[in-house]
Amino acid sequence: MKFTKQTLDDLALSEDEYSLIVDRLGREPNYLELGLFGSLWSEHCGYKHSKPLLRMFKTESPRLLVGAGEENAGVLDIGDGLAIVFKIESHNHPSAIEPYEGAATGVGGIIRDIFAMGARPIALLNSLRFGDLSDSRNLFLLNGVVAGISGYGNCIGIPNIGGETVFDKSYSGNPLVNAMCIGLLEKDELLKATAGPPGNLLLLVGSGTGRDGIHGASGLASRTFEEERELRPTVQVGNPFLEKILIEACLEVAKVGLIEGLQDLGAAGLTSAAVESASNGGVGIEINIDNIPRRDSGMEPYEVMLSETQERMLLSIKPENLDKVNEIFNRWDIESSVIGTTIKETQVKIFDKNELKAQLPVDILTSPPLYKLDGLKSQDVSDAQNYDLKTVSTPDLSPLQVLQILLSDPNISNKEHIFKQYDYQVQTNTVIPPGNDGALIRIKGTKKGLAASTDGNGRLCYLDPYIGALIAVSESCRNISCTGATPIALTNCLNFGNPEKLDVYYQLEECIKGIADASLAFESPVISGNVSLYNESHGTAIYPTPIIGAVGLTENVLNHCTPAFKNINDIVLLLGDNKVSSNLDSLAGSEYLSLIHSLVAGLPKLDLDLEVNLQKVCRDLIDARLLESAHDCSNGGLAVTLSESAILGNLGFYGTFEIEDRWDTALFGEQQSRIVVSVKKDNLDKLIKICKSSDLPYCELGIVKEDKFIINDLIDTNMEKIYSSWVLELENNI
Repeated sequence: MKFTKQTLDDLALSEDEYSLIVDRLGREPNYLELGLFGSLWSEHCGYKHSKPLLRMFKTESPRLLVGAGEENAGVLDIGDGLAIVFKIESHNHPSAIEPYEGAATGVGGIIRDIFAMGARPIALLNSLRFGDLSDSRNLFLLNGVVAGISGYGNCIGIPNIGGETVFDKSYSGNPLVNAMCIGLLEKDELLKATAGPPGNLLLLVGSGTGRDGIHGASGLASRTFEEERELRPTVQVGNPFLEKILIEACLEVAKVGLIEGLQDLGAAGLTSAAVESASNGGVGIEINIDNIPRRDSGMEPYEVMLSETQERMLLSIKPENLDKVNEIFNRWDIESSVIGTTIKETQVKIFDKNELKAQLPVDILTSPPLYKLDGLKSQDVSDAQNYDLKTVSTPDLSPLQVLQILLSDPNISNKEHIFKQYDYQVQTNTVIPPGNDGALIRIKGTKKGLAASTDGNGRLCYLDPYIGALIAVSESCRNISCTGATPIALTNCLNFGNPEKLDVYYQLEECIKGIADASLAFESPVISGNVSLYNESHGTAIYPTPIIGAVGLTENVLNHCTPAFKNINDIVLLLGDNKVSSNLDSLAGSEYLSLIHSLVAGLPKLDLDLEVNLQKVCRDLIDARLLESAHDCSNGGLAVTLSESAILGNLGFYGTFEIEDRWDTALFGEQQSRIVVSVKKDNLDKLIKICKSSDLPYCELGIVKEDKFIINDLIDTNMEKIYSSWVLELENNI
């Protein structure tokens, strides 16, 4: 073998994969060629363990213009000649090493994926996971990540309208930083990542190429952490001010019809951008290393091709358009250089000082081996599923004490200290800001609005990856439906451990099945996404954490709903699963079970038909202007949901509803398919009529009051005590 095992390991290539490369090429590759294979055959770029599973996603929809895996992001027709582009991606490993730059460049990368399609980015969201904040390292990571997200997004002028932040010891040392972006464009201005026909020029624009990010895709995102490795140089450095003008310049060039193809330089840098563009265009490429501007002196061709320097785009243009294109980039003070051409022969040829340094077939570079394993449920999961929840006793705490503990838990308590660092009003389109179930923005020039939400629950996916994934999709769509919008499509970020381990592969496969089935039920295809594997530290994998980004459409943005109670004496009802009872199954994977009993156990359940019906009825009620508020009932259970609606409305609640046997399961169980709504007395009969005609269960819970929070004879306190529990814990830690 020409290369040592250590060299192959540095590129995340196995010895068998190296032998396959040699066999396909009919010769040994040189070091530069091996580097190209290492990046393009990495898990991050090649999806070796996930691509066979991702084929379970069905992307059929009358709105669909570009589906999953076809381009940088999915595209949907929303009518009136407009389309939206959106996607979510991870930047987990870089953020674990350099949280500020890791998170910042994660935001920058997802933005480039969107405007590479010709769309103007109009909204950002995120989904974050950290370990226990009692660990100073986790607190450092949290503060760094939030600062990186805000530092990049605020500078670039795109509103960060929503997201979620979850804490669990499973993520200690391996945080999850998933960034989502939504863009808007006119349908006839859609761009694709293609190199175009033979004879086109390849134009590299943006930042000069440096040594930052080398081996980011192969070394950092395609294997688990190893303490003895120094990984800091693999983290990219962002420049949001450059990206801002890069967006404007690229969209201007696209607007005047001068671009044949546009591609972001993200993971694997120029290697991935150029080779994938060539593959999409069915052509080959010649690249001249000499013509690539560099920030660092003495860079070798290997470093230039694998650098993941940020704020760079690759354009394919016709030779006769070069002067016009350069004039636009010069006006924006952005460097642009012709670095190569497209050729008829489907080969990648790389020259340095007129010397051929690498020549490889495009089809071999873009065809990594794919692995399909027989996953196996671990014994730990089986034991947790079979745990007898009947042995869980009612705690020696009052219901109020339990409620206060839950409200002060970082997973439930007020996240304003996080999202207030983000500018969510820039562009002046935000209608429902962060801190609600789903965010909502208006589309200027129309009556339409877009709702968006990110959601996922690692504990539930650990206990049952299939049901947990169903629930993740359901909750994300439920958040959308609670605004009044209709979910129309999904994106996902699949965060898992080492897929070569059979129990992790089992989790990955079952979660994908769950997402696929749920997307069909909600008629919301998965149109884009990202797979982030090898999320392990100290030999332990994170909880399986598929994050779902849902986007919904409303034809009238003025007709929307929020979780906050609005008026004293409004009637509060529970729609959906209305059994306020001692159902022990509702404790499975709940915050209550984790916090009060230190248990992660049980088998979560979901009635998907009920869920779909519940969300449709909720939207119908909002469309009929019957609801004053609507709030997804999930994390923390019914008492927490009621508390949140009261807090957000600066009002109180007086509840008188029947509880069977156990107050802890009734108040803090987390059975799915439930929405707490409030309605004016005059509209109650109309609501009941719609629920009955739709065969949707419901029950009355109580009424909105001024400053007291009361539930039967179990809880009787003032709202100041409820509010103080909800706001203090996370604030004190940040």
